[in-house]
Amino acid sequence: MSSIDPASAGARFDPSMPHHTKPRLRPVRGFPAQARTPDGQQVVMLGLADARQISEKMVVTLPAAQFILPLMDGTRGLDDLVSQVGRGLTREFLEQLIAQLDDAGFLEGPRFEKMLADMHSAFDASPVLPPGASAAFAEQLVERNPDGSPKETITEAQQAERLGQVFDTWVAEALKEAKDPAWTALPKAIVAPHLDYPRGWINYAAVYGRLRVADRPDRVIILGTNHFGQATGVCVCDKGYQTCFGTCELDQATADGLRAALGPSLGDLAFSQRFDHEREHSIELHIPWIQHIFGKDDAGNYPKVLGVLVHDPAVNNGESYDGKGVALQPFVDAMKKALASLPGRTLIISSADLSHCGPAFGDQQALAGEGEAAGPAEEARNRVFNHDRELLAHVANNAPSDLISAMAWQGNPTRWCSTGNLVATLMIAEPSNVQILNYSAALDPAGTTLVSSAAAAMT
Repeated sequence: MSSIDPASAGARFDPSMPHHTKPRLRPVRGFPAQARTPDGQQVVMLGLADARQISEKMVVTLPAAQFILPLMDGTRGLDDLVSQVGRGLTREFLEQLIAQLDDAGFLEGPRFEKMLADMHSAFDASPVLPPGASAAFAEQLVERNPDGSPKETITEAQQAERLGQVFDTWVAEALKEAKDPAWTALPKAIVAPHLDYPRGWINYAAVYGRLRVADRPDRVIILGTNHFGQATGVCVCDKGYQTCFGTCELDQATADGLRAALGPSLGDLAFSQRFDHEREHSIELHIPWIQHIFGKDDAGNYPKVLGVLVHDPAVNNGESYDGKGVALQPFVDAMKKALASLPGRTLIISSADLSHCGPAFGDQQALAGEGEAAGPAEEARNRVFNHDRELLAHVANNAPSDLISAMAWQGNPTRWCSTGNLVATLMIAEPSNVQILNYSAALDPAGTTLVSSAAAAMT
């Protein structure tokens, strides 16, 4: 075996380091990566990235490494690994791989601990979180001149102007045939996706577009999905959010009220893993829409926000995954108590994606194609759509306990990722009516990735 990763070519194995001699791998995700061998041949390699997104580095290695990684649990020495893996694994390759993994921060050890400490320090040093996925999209909109040449400088003003234009175009398209394209009264809550804008725009626009002339909220509570973090229960953010439009400040009053209502122990616990919000897109992608639709008040401020990540209540009957985090019911009770003590209007946003299906998520059946030749693909898609509709009926019927039961009983076969924030929104808002405004699914041309989402309003 030999490894190919120029980015970490300077990494060196150190036999004096315990975490090198008995490596413990952190959570990583693998993906196909194109690379060239020293003689110029194009090959498909195994790419590795930090599943927690603490490290921004990547390791590219041979696909055969997939047989080594699961055994790196901190209990095995290198000779044990070589013996158990077999398959031509050599000590030389293993040492090189360990050095690369450590250099990227993928092993438990001093390098990762330094990365984590630096991230925590940077997180706590600022009152707002910088833009992430929304900024990347806004930059793409203005990165080239009319002649196609790249711009040397890109300003936030340019991004904001162009992003606002795109939002308006999407709203016009999504609502061109709607019977109720504008609401004057603010709903208690809305459901919108956290898909990237190109795939999820129609459901963002279908609900946010209807709020253009609605009563302006005094605060916005965004309930999202914890994709990468370590919290096993509800996780609250103590930051505001910045985008190319400007800053939505933290809703400190709600944050303080929630902490007080949870009590000292649970209150501290809910905020202790706030770092999970560092690169979490399910909250951040809604901030530009909030800013564009509601604008600034007379004092020049956008609505204040509070971001909360909610775990899946179907996994452990609403308790945290390990029984040590903040469970769903105490959070719901505390949030309701906090909001009841505050004046003005509150908008709750359930940032929810639904099914995740296709070979990219582990399914065998590709989902692209139509007609007789694509019968299995069409049947598979229809199963996903029907399953989504059955589960969305529990949302429309304002039956959060039924949604949890259905998910727990069926084992979430299509990988809904936002059951937690959907259930929490229903329980906190206690709507008298839930309207499903739109449902859609985004499918890549090869049929490897299908992600569905919905737009809804709760009044």
